[in-house]
This record gives sequence, C-alpha cells and structure tokens, in this order.
Amino acid sequence: MEQKKNYTLPIVMMFLLFAMISFVTGLSNPLGVIVKNQFAVANWMSQLGNFANFIAYAVMGIPAGMMLKRIGYKKTALAAVAVGFVGVGIQYLSGIAGSFPVYLIGAFVSGFSMCMLNTVVNPMLNTLGGGGKKGNQLIQFGGSLNSISATIVPILVGYLMGNAANATISDAAPALWIAMGIFAVVFFVLAAVRIPEPFAIQDAKSEKKDKHSAMSFRHFVLGTVAIFIYVGVEVGIPNFMNLFLTSTPDAATPGIGMAAAAAGSLVGTYWFLMMCGRLIGGVIGGKVSSKAQLTAVSVVALVFVLLGIFAPIDTMGRMPVFTGTGFAMIEVPIGVMFLTLCGLCTSVMWGGIFNLAVEGLGKYTSMGSGIFMVMVCGGGILPLIQGYVADISNYLSSYWVIIAGLAYMLFYALVGSKNVNKDIPVED
Repeated sequence: MEQKKNYTLPIVMMFLLFAMISFVTGLSNPLGVIVKNQFAVANWMSQLGNFANFIAYAVMGIPAGMMLKRIGYKKTALAAVAVGFVGVGIQYLSGIAGSFPVYLIGAFVSGFSMCMLNTVVNPMLNTLGGGGKKGNQLIQFGGSLNSISATIVPILVGYLMGNAANATISDAAPALWIAMGIFAVVFFVLAAVRIPEPFAIQDAKSEKKDKHSAMSFRHFVLGTVAIFIYVGVEVGIPNFMNLFLTSTPDAATPGIGMAAAAAGSLVGTYWFLMMCGRLIGGVIGGKVSSKAQLTAVSVVALVFVLLGIFAPIDTMGRMPVFTGTGFAMIEVPIGVMFLTLCGLCTSVMWGGIFNLAVEGLGKYTSMGSGIFMVMVCGGGILPLIQGYVADISNYLSSYWVIIAGLAYMLFYALVGSKNVNKDIPVED
C-alpha cells in the first residue's frame, strides 16, 4: 500500500530545490567579474568566491550525509534553506561594506547550504524514480530547472552591472534580494509539505558494525573523482569565457573587450543550452543508458573545447544568444561559439555520473551521497588551477585543464563505472 503513494509533490519540491542550488551557485560567476575589477585582483583571485562556495562542500559533505540519516530529508532541507538565506545576506552586506573578505565569508556560508540541498535532492530524485534509467531521467528533468536558474543569473547580473569595469557588488544587490526572497518562500512551503524518508536508519547499532561502506565500491570511488572533475569543468568553461570576453584586448591575458551585458548573455546561453540538453536527456533517459550518454557527451565536449582553443580569435561569426526576454544575434569569435555549445554536453554529465556511481549501493546510498557532495569542491579547486594557468599564459590556454578533465570522464564512462563489487551485500 505504501508503494502506491503519489510522490508528485515531493518530486516538484525537489525540482524547485534544484533551481535554488543553481541560482545561488551561479551568482559566483558574474560576481567574479565584479570583484576582479572592483578590488583589482588577479584572475585566480577572482575565482575565490567560487572557491569558497565549493570548498564548503569538502567541509559539509560528510556532515550533510549524517544529517540526512539522523534527521531525514525534510529537516535537512529546511536547515539548508535557512543557512542559504544567511549566506546570501552576508554577500549583500559585503556590497554595503565594500569588503572582499565579507563577500568570501558569504560565499562560504552559501556553499554549506548548497551542499546540504544537493545531498537531499539527488538521492531523493534517484530513489523516487526507482534508480537506473528512470532515476537518471528524474535527475535530468530536475537539472533542467537547475539550468533555467543558471541561465537567468549571468544575464540578470550582467544587466545590473552595466560597465563591468565600474561595477561593484552593490550593483548586483537586486539579484541577492531575489535569492533571499526565494529562500524565504521555499522555507515556508517546504515546511508544509510531507517528504518521504526512504533512507532513514532505524537501527544505529547495526549500522556501526557494518564492515563495508560506499567507499568499498570501486565504481563509486572513481565516480567521486569524476564528479570532482565534472563540477570544475562545468564551472570553468563559462567562468573563463566570461573573463575572456570582458577583458580588454591589450591586457596581460588578452581578451575581447565585450560589454558585460553581452558577455553575460553568452554565458547565459551556455546555461540555457544545459537546460536544453537536460530536457533532451530527460526525454531519452528512459531509453538510453547513463553510460552511453556520458560517453557520447564527453567525446563531443572534447572536440568542442579543442576547437575553442585553436580557432583564430579574429575569425568572427554570428550566433543567437539568450537575453532573458528572447534571442538576439551577436558577433563573437568562432571559438567562443564552440565553448558555448559545450553546455549541451555538460548538461547530462552530473546525472549520468551520479546515477552510475550510486548504482548498486543500496543501503549505502545516503552516506554515499554525502561523500559525493564532498567532491563537489572540485568546482572551486579546478577553476583556481585554470585561473593560475590563465595568469601565466592566457585564457584559451587555460582550457587545457578542461581537456584533461573531459578525458577522465570519458575513461569513467567506458571503464571506471563498472560495478566490480557485486559480492558486497547492500540490503538490510
């Protein structure tokens, strides 16, 4: 009788939380451009807000998994939303104070919230979908809302910034108000919704005696490395495209000198294409395996990034970009077109890697989700490395960091994702 329950409302709430994660995380991209100019910092330092946001995953991932087991999905999500409100509020105060350190503290606190929410929504959607292809399908549909938020943020903040060279964090205040408003509304709605608790641990003693864990599975361990790299790739592609486009042509690391609003629209198009890719992935997810999807998009992304690196900067082309109200044609270097198209590829990687990594984990899934979230810190670490490469070379050369990451994901799809530990009992 319990299995006949309709979980439509919980699924909708998880979808909304997916959108929340992206909206707040996405703020670090355009804010990186602002702080680079406002505080006159190096490229790698412009990624410190992004780093603070993602490194919080390394601190909070395991505790979030433990919270999930001890207090359940609903209370973990409510705590995450409350923490997120505080984190965005601190970033808003950093604009008033004109303080880079306060901004970094706000980004770090926001990262705690995003980690906790990710720990809830991914295993929840995978479980409500019954795992396998259907579980991946739900994650892809949820990821589509995630991409809608990510599409809106750079366009909105780019519009608020006006001239990137003169923009300050205070100029982005309306976007921060929107984020805090969303957190407040979701907190009260979520408090009134009943959420199933499929991973609740009823016998704590038997859990302690278990000699196995999620880390006993080779495909899960390799999957955590893949997610570490993936998040860095997903974030690094648009972040450095934004810096490349808005930097002046005669800078130490030459750029294009494009207006912030136009560059924000291009970055927004990358996230819009991620949304399109996730919708397509959701539609075909019930028919095409996660392994096949991850293999295909890794190969295509490798081709796109190589074209982005080697295409001549002065060879221009016109492409439609999403402006928030519709599409407009703008002229951009042809290499940037290919980097933007990578959004179609990165779109389904998260769901595919998560689905492959937790497949067959059974009772170890909830703690495995917490461990998985620790590795999301790659979204802060890889862009720092990419920023360092950009500082000693140039923006396009920094994309070799992305190439290395994509090569590993292709390896994981083809070889590393196979479960070779099926002898480990996962029930009870």
